[in-house]
Amino acid sequence: MSKTKSDNTDRDLYSGLIRLHVLHHAAEEPIFGLGMIEELARHGYRISPGSLYPILHGLEKKGYLRSRAERNGRSQRKVYRATPRGLKALEAAKSKVRELFRELIEGK
Repeated sequence: MSKTKSDNTDRDLYSGLIRLHVLHHAAEEPIFGLGMIEELARHGYRISPGSLYPILHGLEKKGYLRSRAERNGRSQRKVYRATPRGLKALEAAKSKVRELFRELIEGK
């Protein structure tokens, strides 16, 4: 299946929602790349590792996430948690999302 220009535009539109989704889950429990790809897929977001890992690294660089290496059997993986700064940003975003929801869905 070929990607259309619309697919790329939609991806740009949803990129902020994906970041909020990642931050939300990292606030609840430790997350890792593949697990987050699967979680996002359950919500209809198709995202590749090549798209997700830059998002994780960007959120970490901004101070919203902190990572640590964790042993998983014989291999290691990076596990991410929300930082206090990330939690504060998530709370502020929730207010904005509620306002947008009211406008988009409830027409208020």
